[in-house]
Order: sequence, then C-alpha cells, then structure tokens
Amino acid sequence: MQRLKLLVLTRYNHLGPSSRVRIMQYVPFLNQHGVELTMAPMFSNRYITHLYLNKGRSFRDVFLAYYRRLFEAVRCKVHDLVLIEKEVFPWIPAWLECLLVLRRCRYVLDYDDAVFHSYDLHRSCLIRQVLGRKIATIMCKSALVIVGNSYLAEYATQAGARRVETLPTVVDLDKFILKADTKSKGFTIGWIGTPNTAKFITMIKPVLITLCSNRDTRLVLVGSGSIELDGVTAEIRTWSEKTEVSDIMSFDVGVMPLYDRPLERGKCGYKLIQYMACSKPVVASPVGVNSEIVLHGVNGFLAASQDEWLDALRRLRMDKDERESLGKAGRRLVEDRYCLQVTAPRLLELLREAAFA
Repeated sequence: MQRLKLLVLTRYNHLGPSSRVRIMQYVPFLNQHGVELTMAPMFSNRYITHLYLNKGRSFRDVFLAYYRRLFEAVRCKVHDLVLIEKEVFPWIPAWLECLLVLRRCRYVLDYDDAVFHSYDLHRSCLIRQVLGRKIATIMCKSALVIVGNSYLAEYATQAGARRVETLPTVVDLDKFILKADTKSKGFTIGWIGTPNTAKFITMIKPVLITLCSNRDTRLVLVGSGSIELDGVTAEIRTWSEKTEVSDIMSFDVGVMPLYDRPLERGKCGYKLIQYMACSKPVVASPVGVNSEIVLHGVNGFLAASQDEWLDALRRLRMDKDERESLGKAGRRLVEDRYCLQVTAPRLLELLREAAFA
C-alpha cells in the first residue's frame, strides 16, 4: 500500500480540545497504518493556558504562532496531502491564505464547530464584508471537507465543497474503560468542559439552586475554572487528560445546557459522548446535534425549559435503576457509533482517497 505523507495543521496543541479529539487522538492509528505524519500546531499550550486564566493574548505569542505557521505551511508541497483544522490562518482573508499556501497543495479541511459564524455573524460590518465568505471559499477549493454534524455538512454543501463527509467527534474506548461504581452516596450533577464554555452552566442556575438546596445533591464542574453561581456550592476540579474519565465516573448524571443560537448549533456534543462512554445518563438542551445523540427517555433527556430541566434531574435523582438503564444505553450507542474504534478506519480511508484518488 502506498505510504501517505500527511502534513497536519491543527489550531492548537493537545490542550486544545478540538485539536486533541478531532485529530491528535487519531495519530497512533494513522502511524500504524502507513501514514507518515508531520504535526504542526499553530498555537502553543502556553497560549491556551493564558486564555483559560483570562490573561489575554500576548502579541509575542500570536506573532510567533503566525510566523511558525507560515514557515511550516509553505513546505506543504513535499507532502501528499495537508489536513487542516478549520483554516490555515485565523482572521486572514481567503485570497491571502490561498496565495500563501492553499494554491500549492491538495488539502482536507476538518470542522467541529461553526467557525464561519465568527466571521459572517460578526458585529463588525468590515469583518463580515472581508471575512464573511472566507470559510466557504476555502471549502470550495478543498479535496474534501470533514465535519462533525449535519449543520456543518449543510453549510459546506451550500458553500460548494466538492465532497463533504460527516465524521462525529468521538472517544477512545481504550481510555474510557468502565470500572466498578465506587462513588459516594448522594446525587452528583456533573459537567466537563473549558472556561470558554462554562458560561452555559449559568443557563440552568435556578434549577441548580433548587436541587442543590438538598444536602444529598451536589454539583461538580471539571475544567470550568472560576465561575459565578450565586446560591450554588460547586466543587470545581482542574481538568486533566489523565483524570477526566475518573472525574466523569464520579457523576450520577452529565449535563449539557446550550443556547439555541447559530454558533451553538454547530457544536458536536462531545460532552454527551464522554458522559455516555462512562455509562452515565445525560440531560441536554435540544440544540443541534444534541437532538441526534440524545434519544429522549432511552439514554437521557432533552430539556428545553427550566421546568423540563428540573423534572429530568429530579427524576434521575429519585430513580437509580433508571439512571443505570439510561447509562447502559448511552454506552452502547458510543460503542456503535461514537468511538475511535469505529471512526479511525473511516478517516484513514477518506484521507487516502483525498490524496490519491
């Protein structure tokens, strides 16, 4: 079989969730199957850490990131294919990106969120005018666009991409290994994410206040950083790749509240996949792909209002047997559709077709 030389331009290093789960977790499998990878993250872990700590963006870090990306990208011709997470240069017009890099190579784009709305729905008229069609333009010139859900697929198709394939965001079952339940008594509502997405928790603050007034109910937030939830005592844990599975295993239910807005409709429901992989029931807002992942009453509940959130969480608090039944159904779904073991062979096939077809 012909060896594939692949240049991978990710947005972040392993601390960036999208880069880690959409691309980096596939690296061992691709290496084992004859793909010669050159990994080239744009932004460093230092950059991500500063953002999460609200230290802002260092001009030096941003300058070095763009310089490093340009240096790495201009050598793309020595590879058979370039896999690009979202875009080569954020906030740079499509014509310049194509002139510097994309006209020289055959490339595949990968999207796990609606990054195009950062441009076409920007509050600045100038940004909308200059960058509003950027993502559509580079999609048109790609060999393949890989997306995480149907919302993104529809955009890519309407943009004129010659080929669009949907590959969900998944977990590696070799890491999400179920263990005997050793959690303490009481009912734990859990959430995992980043400081950038922790704002969604405030959507259900009234529900959390009501539920957590019961001493047997607690809230655990993993990776949220400091967050204001007046009236709710939350245990905030630092996220770590080594501990994320054990943290989720300590939950009784995993939650994913989400606003129903264009940017959020492009999200890929990765939290839900993580919860289900740990055999935990879920409660989620019926937004975007959430409504496809969550089978209401089968592996969790969809909740569109405060009353629905309260009813679903109360029901799960009262019925341990139902929690276990829903959790097992969620795990089966992950094993069937949302795991690396299913999607990795498909990604390899897509990359080979894009490079050599």
